[in-house]
Amino acid sequence: MAFPHDRYRRLRRTEALRRLVAETRLSPADFVYPIFVSELVSQPTPITAMPGIHNYPVKAAAQEAARAFKLGIPAVILFGTPKQKDATGSAALKRDGVIQQAVQEIKSLTPEICVVTDVCMCEYTDHGHCGVIKDGAVDNDATIELLALQAVSHAKAGADIVAPSDMMDGRVAAIRRGLDEEGLEERAIMSYAAKYCSAFYGPFREAAGSAPQFGNRRGYQMDPPNAREALKEIAADIEEGADIVMVKPALAYLDIISKAKDEFDVPLAAFNVSGEYSMVKLAAREGIADEKRLTLEIVTAIKRAGADIIISYHAPEIAEWLG
Repeated sequence: MAFPHDRYRRLRRTEALRRLVAETRLSPADFVYPIFVSELVSQPTPITAMPGIHNYPVKAAAQEAARAFKLGIPAVILFGTPKQKDATGSAALKRDGVIQQAVQEIKSLTPEICVVTDVCMCEYTDHGHCGVIKDGAVDNDATIELLALQAVSHAKAGADIVAPSDMMDGRVAAIRRGLDEEGLEERAIMSYAAKYCSAFYGPFREAAGSAPQFGNRRGYQMDPPNAREALKEIAADIEEGADIVMVKPALAYLDIISKAKDEFDVPLAAFNVSGEYSMVKLAAREGIADEKRLTLEIVTAIKRAGADIIISYHAPEIAEWLG
């Protein structure tokens, strides 16, 4: 029947009614909080391009993770910056590397928290690319062997989930094999399965000092016009052993999140990346947007599109807003 019998506004009349019939619900448990850990700082140091976000020394990173956990956020994902970088990112493999230390410190302070570690070489190489350079380009097969060693090192330190973000072909299989051979078959892999070469990563590169010193990452990260290719990438990573798959960035790729949710029956993560975060913060600072409303609308859209897990720098604020 049509109007006047059908009056859809009836269920929008009050806040209580709207909450009662909401189709998409947010919880602090939906979120993973990214934390930057740096050997270059001795105290929490603000990141200019990301208002409210800091680089932390190891002990302070553990305290920040504990704060997030107390707010109801079940997991953190760690990104590291070493004192010294070289052509092969050797600092990424050290038993006492910045991430390895941070994992141990976090688990010591908050044993129940889920610790995810970013597995990539870009934060550790002096050229800023995600792997070993050969003839002016990233050598795929040489890189995946290093990524497997890095993932094993993180897992031995206590990481619950390793998250390769490099976009090398075959890296999930190499990491799965490396973990299993070391008796770490229960450690999970969350692959950055559909990671696009995006302008939204700009603020992150200041935070991690990972901007490429030459060229760009278009030869290995996905091209933004492509959607079907994302589904092929996700399918390949699942076949190779990924337990969770990710779409990155989130906001401009809601269609990819939705397609992935319809196609695959595995947990799906989406990364609400640094550029998305900073746009909200700067808009709020200029008085042209309501920060709380805008943030909650964005992450609701990400979840509505199909994300089971949302990685977001807004996570602690969202947890506080959700009460």
